[in-house]
Amino acid sequence: MKRMSLPTALLAAGAFACCAVGAAYAQSSDKELTVYTPDSEQLVNTVIPNFERETGIKVNVITAGTGELEKRVTSEKDNPLGDVFWGADPTMLAPLKDLFQPYVSPEDKSMESVHRNTSGYFSPVLADGTVILVNTDIIGDIKVEGFADLLNPKLKGKIAFCDPTNSSSAFQQLINMLYDMGKNHDPNSDEGWAYVDKFLKNLDGKVASGSGVVHKSVADGEYPVGLSWEDPCVTYVKNGAHVKVVYPKEGAIFTEQSVQIIKGCKHLANAKKFVDYLLSAKNQDVLGTQLTNRPLRQNVKLAPYMTPFSKMNIMKAFNPKWVGDNKTAIIAKFRDRLANSMN
Repeated sequence: MKRMSLPTALLAAGAFACCAVGAAYAQSSDKELTVYTPDSEQLVNTVIPNFERETGIKVNVITAGTGELEKRVTSEKDNPLGDVFWGADPTMLAPLKDLFQPYVSPEDKSMESVHRNTSGYFSPVLADGTVILVNTDIIGDIKVEGFADLLNPKLKGKIAFCDPTNSSSAFQQLINMLYDMGKNHDPNSDEGWAYVDKFLKNLDGKVASGSGVVHKSVADGEYPVGLSWEDPCVTYVKNGAHVKVVYPKEGAIFTEQSVQIIKGCKHLANAKKFVDYLLSAKNQDVLGTQLTNRPLRQNVKLAPYMTPFSKMNIMKAFNPKWVGDNKTAIIAKFRDRLANSMN
């Protein structure tokens, strides 16, 4: 596996274009694959070497933020240098559908029914959910089972949370609140926003600088409770920290991360093999037993530190398309309420 960050990859591409090596690069090996991904080093360094051993295909990994990679795929649409884009919310990629190659893996039928490739383009691989992280050493006798419990006056000023205008995980928490506490699970209801107002008052003006600060401050004992996302929180449990992960009893929301093949890519057959591998029982079991990423295949194996979907209340009313269409308005509404809570 060869791994490069996006700036390094751009420099390399420029060098190839200016010398004879470019010709050799254009005639790339039929046992090669280039993957664009924003995923974590732990995930990439586990999955990619396994795929290489299984197939004999050598993978070039280009890492950057999701937005940067979207821009690159767009700019390269007439001459794609990548084959696969692995790691993004399919709802957010939907407007760019024309940049991707239609493909539904034969493994798709074995995924959970609500996590299948219904678009023909985007194959869900894993998911991440909103959770409440609780420090078991300092929470005392305060019950924390869901969002309603976060209005407890005993928790005033003791909840770690960051600004959803600056954090995708905090934004997902905001959406989860609006769905869970809204009338009839309507995220646009007055009741949902009334809950947000009460929650912000209970923060007592304390808003974390970033999403990473939230889970770390709870694990370190600075706060008894914080709102974060599943992957890093389960990692603390896996590593023996004195914390527990709570899935909101009112309903947890999980968003998908998908893999998609770039239209016009140079290694289409290898790209299809990569998609098939990510959805395979072998890889999904690795996700569930060795890492802290949420696999989406039916009957997947899970480590003891991973809670099965069957033991959660999943918010079935969640509509990611509605969220994407209304994100700007939701953020604007939240900013006004945050400012009011500080007065």
